Amino acid sequence: MPVKRAAGAHEPKRQRGHLRVAAIMEAGIAVFTEKGYDAATMTEIAARSETAIGSLYRFFPSKEALADALLLRYAEHVTGQLDALAQRASSMAQDKLADELVDFMLSLESQRGFTVALLDARGGSEVRRTRFRQAAREGLGRVLRAAMPALPKAKSETVAAVLLHVLKGLNAIDVDKAAARRLLQAEIRLLVRVYLGSAQQSAQASR
Repeated sequence: MPVKRAAGAHEPKRQRGHLRVAAIMEAGIAVFTEKGYDAATMTEIAARSETAIGSLYRFFPSKEALADALLLRYAEHVTGQLDALAQRASSMAQDKLADELVDFMLSLESQRGFTVALLDARGGSEVRRTRFRQAAREGLGRVLRAAMPALPKAKSETVAAVLLHVLKGLNAIDVDKAAARRLLQAEIRLLVRVYLGSAQQSAQASR
């Protein structure tokens, strides 16, 4: 599905243009991650994506427009993945759902660093963070209600907020040894499973 354009960005008309935009955005992620927002230049992003500088500015007239497009794509990816999970959640066992949620958060790990950096650099970061958190919480709430139909909406939102805090712990694990990382991730998987089980019991008891 094509990514919506951020303000100021040019919508490509042909498949070749879409491929070029995708290459630019991937190069943008790499350069922003390596250099940080302030030190990154459009010239380097053009070189990294093998795009003429004029073509780069035609699609993204400024570094700010490119950064905003990347933030928008990240937000759409998160909500899209949660919506897809919500469609499957009703047929999942709780342990499977817990694993899916942990794997989902792990899949975001490579993008989270540059996303946080862009949020901080683009200004108004707290407003943007609040919007991201709200979108993620609402999406996770839909997953929970699909998996536990008896769970009231208000309770699902509370459970979603707690789960997001727990799952963010995966990105905070700072251990060099792979075995230690796997052990810590396994503990978080267990924690999510137990918490989902508790939420299910609470929902059934309130019926």
